[in-house]
Amino acid sequence: MSPSSTILALFHLGLVGVSCFSFVTVVRAQQVIELDTVTIDAESGATDETNAGGDTGAGAPNEQKGFVAKRSAGATKTNTPLIETPQSITVVTQDQIERQEVRSIRAAARYTAGVTPEITGGSDTRFGGFNIRGFDATANSAFLDGLRLPSSSVINFLGLDPYGASRIEILKGPSSVLYGQNGPGGLVNYVSKKPTDAPLRELEFVTNNFGQAEARFDVSGPFKENSPFAFRVVGVGRSSENQVDFVKDDRVFIAPSLKWEPDADTSLTILANYQQDWAGWGLQFYPRSGTVTRNDGRRIPKSRFLGEPDFDHYDTELGSIGYQFEHRFDKTWVVRQNARYSFLNHDEASIYGGGYLDEDAGILNRNGGRGKVDLDTFSIDNQAQAEFATGILGHTVLGGLDYRTTGISDFVGLNGANPINVFDPVYGSPIFDFGTYYDNDVNQDQIGLYLQDQIKIDRLSVVLSGRYDWAKTELDRPASAYLTAVDAEKNDGAFTGRVGVIYNFDNGIAPYVTYSESFLPPLDVSATGGLFEPEEGRQWEGGVKYQPPGWDATLTASVFDIVRDNAIRFDNVGATFAARQTGQITSRGFELEGIASVTDSLDLRLAYTYLDVEITEDPDGGFEGTRPSTIPQNTVSAWADYTIRNGSAFDGLGAGLGVRYVGSTFGDDANSFKVPDATVFDASLSYKKDKYELAVNASNLFDKDYVASCGNETFLCFRGEGRRVTGKASIRW
Repeated sequence: MSPSSTILALFHLGLVGVSCFSFVTVVRAQQVIELDTVTIDAESGATDETNAGGDTGAGAPNEQKGFVAKRSAGATKTNTPLIETPQSITVVTQDQIERQEVRSIRAAARYTAGVTPEITGGSDTRFGGFNIRGFDATANSAFLDGLRLPSSSVINFLGLDPYGASRIEILKGPSSVLYGQNGPGGLVNYVSKKPTDAPLRELEFVTNNFGQAEARFDVSGPFKENSPFAFRVVGVGRSSENQVDFVKDDRVFIAPSLKWEPDADTSLTILANYQQDWAGWGLQFYPRSGTVTRNDGRRIPKSRFLGEPDFDHYDTELGSIGYQFEHRFDKTWVVRQNARYSFLNHDEASIYGGGYLDEDAGILNRNGGRGKVDLDTFSIDNQAQAEFATGILGHTVLGGLDYRTTGISDFVGLNGANPINVFDPVYGSPIFDFGTYYDNDVNQDQIGLYLQDQIKIDRLSVVLSGRYDWAKTELDRPASAYLTAVDAEKNDGAFTGRVGVIYNFDNGIAPYVTYSESFLPPLDVSATGGLFEPEEGRQWEGGVKYQPPGWDATLTASVFDIVRDNAIRFDNVGATFAARQTGQITSRGFELEGIASVTDSLDLRLAYTYLDVEITEDPDGGFEGTRPSTIPQNTVSAWADYTIRNGSAFDGLGAGLGVRYVGSTFGDDANSFKVPDATVFDASLSYKKDKYELAVNASNLFDKDYVASCGNETFLCFRGEGRRVTGKASIRW
């Protein structure tokens, strides 16, 4: 998508939103509107206003304390308490991100039920292997402030730095009814830090056992007292190495924002971010022999680099700019418009393992490739919300029209190098160039029209949602030595719906049941050049939420049954990978998640997941009845965090301890071998005095040596990350 077309689309769609705004303003210009008195908590932004419909209630949509979030605009796009939302949602709060010192979106989800976020290992600089409810969500799950960030087959947006997030919301199950194109497992919504009403100043210095030297800052507040303008600037600068030899992990991140709030009913927030990564290939393709099993008594070290130091690199530039606008006309009507332009430029080259040439001697074949991606996307979401009552029924009705256009230039070339001894490597091989594998230009336009009614009858809440999507996908690919030329166009459309019911008892127990659907016209292209049929998903979910009265705590137990049709998976073809549609995959499971900030001193998290995933239709691959590789049947995690706050000499001293268990997985779709289970421990120690804080965090505290997963036994085994010890010094004023 060219810059001119982006600007034109922004102009036209912005004009639509402004026209709607102007029309309603003119209609109501002569009305005298008397609003209720609103009391505002300057720290949290919460209010005690009662809405007309009685559905979404009062309070800031990002209301959170410690590890516990009470509300989310994510599941319904309205300010709805989580206890009244008939869907399983996990919110990783800013406090949890800080206390656990997570360095990626994937790491932030380690203690979340239903999510296995690091299937390719924690040292993967590609940020792949993100799984929700048994389905790979790496390429289709990323959202920023409620707008989708599409991915290419080479690179994704999950590398966005978590220091810029005020929270990370994980919606489980299909969510297409409000968000359009999305996979059936769920989505991850990165909520940006926004300007604060009170001054905020933070400076952090971070180091770790991999040679990290990192500085962070977060500055926010109004320009002056009683000013309608407030700002925030968040920044990160990092130089670091990785668990894997010869792999760097350098980054620059900056996220400025500006908020204009001329009155209590109107706000406009402009948000931007820019990130540049200079990295290597932390993801190494190891064989089964020497990782899962011993090779003549030997293990390949988890630091072993299989590429060529002078050739391999993984460099990414990404950024976005957009705005969030909201205006409340009265106690009934609110309009919103959110828009954003995002881009991603990526350049990579790698030599990687290609299976043993001589297993006994440890001599490994090596393949290689080059990749280059230029991605531009523009999204806009126009919303109108009305809150009113009809008799005993309270309604929160939301209607919306959204649009997204994406252009991707996706290049992959093939390379090779001489074999290497995995136990005694010698680098410096010449690089062989085998030419272009593909050079795709993919463009996709999507328009969605949606309507939702949240109905409340006393303590019973019902959610009815419907949406229709129109999508147009175009592919232009010149011929190469490996693939034929393609010039194709495909138009798709689908209706998706959701029905959910939840009942809130006085004792805090809230049983619920919901049905939801997903629709995803893929941006992937088959090896033969065809455009795939859209993936479709449907889910039944039932469960119980429990929020003890007077406690900052939530317990959610849920069961679900998901069917994914026209599922796309990636197979190894020669020295690269090709996408194909396998048919159908089903996922049934149980999740239990408890989050509590018991006191100001004690935070707790507990998560358990049981997954029964099966390939139910696979006419080309022949794997019907098997369990997909990399997916564990059982995962368990728990975290406890305690800080002394008693005014004694030890006041401000804190400690945290966590445990993560990932069950065994099959190493291929044929289920011919298993990857063993693994248990790792995490810990933290901190001391805070006045405006200063010192902290030490350790992930995989006891340096457990394990394999995260395998995709086949030849060369697709990925090592788990070893011990990472991080020290941090902070000052806040």
